[in-house]
Amino acid sequence: MIGDGGLRREEFPVFSRRTYMNSCSQGALAVSVRNAYDDYLQGLAEFGSLWESWVGVQERVRSLLARTFHADDADVALTSSASAAVNAIASCFDFSSGPRTIITTSLEFPTIGQIWHAQERRGAEVIHVAAEPDHRLPVERVDAAIDSDTAIVSITHVCYRNGAMVDVSAIIEAAHAKGVPVLVDAYQTAGALPIDFQALGADFLVGGVLKYMLGSPGVGFALVNPQRTSEWIPVTTGWFAARDVFAMDIYSFDPAKDARRFESGTPVVPSLFAAEAALNFLLEVGIASAWEVSGALHDQLRAGIMDLGGRVVTPLDQHGPMIAVAATDDHALVDALAEDKVVVSCRDGNVRISPHFYNTTGDVETVVRSLHRHRHLLA
Repeated sequence: MIGDGGLRREEFPVFSRRTYMNSCSQGALAVSVRNAYDDYLQGLAEFGSLWESWVGVQERVRSLLARTFHADDADVALTSSASAAVNAIASCFDFSSGPRTIITTSLEFPTIGQIWHAQERRGAEVIHVAAEPDHRLPVERVDAAIDSDTAIVSITHVCYRNGAMVDVSAIIEAAHAKGVPVLVDAYQTAGALPIDFQALGADFLVGGVLKYMLGSPGVGFALVNPQRTSEWIPVTTGWFAARDVFAMDIYSFDPAKDARRFESGTPVVPSLFAAEAALNFLLEVGIASAWEVSGALHDQLRAGIMDLGGRVVTPLDQHGPMIAVAATDDHALVDALAEDKVVVSCRDGNVRISPHFYNTTGDVETVVRSLHRHRHLLA
């Protein structure tokens, strides 16, 4: 156990004013991440265009993401969002001549559902495998849906609405046994718990840096398995996806041979500066240490909510880095907690409470006290 949590807490100004427990929406802002924006603006003010410098920042972010997920630099595509990454992947399919069924689940974020359903205009069929009422997703139910007409299986690692974790390793194994690729949406786990992309074996893993990775909007990513996806060529593209970015060729399509082929146009440069600072900070703390802290805080939080008579809808033995609590009016409960200077969020009738390494046992006690004051809003 790492004390009462609160690793590097003094570097997050928000805690002087709020009990911040909303990392599932946006990570707390570290001083070093804020300063990175100043570095970007200072460069503009002093030198104007700094393309070579900006490309260097992009490549450092690529390397930091590779370290985070135990991948190679060449396996990381940098995008403006997870949606951009998934759209590029989806554009690889020809549903008119190959397998046309997309298997996904009832636990997905709208990005996944909407992008895959958009492919219906290109001939795809989307099947949602339903989770159980307790939000667990039976692996055998996903396996049974996969057949010779399945083009891809697309699954979340953790459900954004309720914190339920999916057994992605078992689903990847089942899909690969039938020759079907798998995309994992890891937005709600990236930076919060250790993920080894090579060991996981997924064909694609997508996410972004603004939640537990401590960055800001504007940087998403796709990790691409080179052994299984070398023939996948997106038609959603841009000049940063070219084999030679600065060849400036307008007469041919010459995509990069590595994961960069899934990139697009000019990156969101200010957000890359923030992402570099954020990922350096996260790796200094250590994701294993972060997960040890938040795991203990989850246990404390769950026990406190149950003592109040509240109902935690997140499965006890299959949960990610958030606890979801059922509410009679989730928006009203979020607002009531905000009056107590407790920052959380809500989805689907549940209040989401998401500690990270910078939170403490004292933060959990503050949240539980606030929930007690507003317990009439607990379902």
